[in-house]
Amino acid sequence: MPHLGDALALARWLTGNRHDAEDVVQEACLKALAGIESYAGGNPKAWLLAIVRNSAFTWLARNRPKSLVLVGEAEMLEQTTFQADATRDALAEGPEASLIAKAEAATVEAAIAGLPQPFREVLVLRDINDLSYREIAAMLSIPIGTVMSRLSRARGLVLAELERSR
Repeated sequence: MPHLGDALALARWLTGNRHDAEDVVQEACLKALAGIESYAGGNPKAWLLAIVRNSAFTWLARNRPKSLVLVGEAEMLEQTTFQADATRDALAEGPEASLIAKAEAATVEAAIAGLPQPFREVLVLRDINDLSYREIAAMLSIPIGTVMSRLSRARGLVLAELERSR
């Protein structure tokens, strides 16, 4: 249960909206509960997020056209943990700072949402969910070097988009 917020945030990034994400997380929690005996130890957050990721792709394949599953959605997503933290910090500084923080968070969120799915997924898992390269590599069944290159490319694309939007 302590990782439920992270699970919902990941599902939101993968599905593109809160309602679908809630369905995915509910399904993932049922799978996690059913498979708790097979949990081999390690990072429980990474284990749950792997189940959420797999559940999200299964749900997307079942409920959306293949083109959307492969490309991902670039629509503006609902409020994320990142945006909530930025907003909370800004509120302590005053209303002007709050508006600036909300605008900046929305710009960053849109830049991340516009990434191709493989880059967005690695960026969200590393920079938002704080998983290690090794955990991400195991979750996605790719080499650590691929995780690093996708993360570097994703960060570069986000920075380029932020520069264009200024």
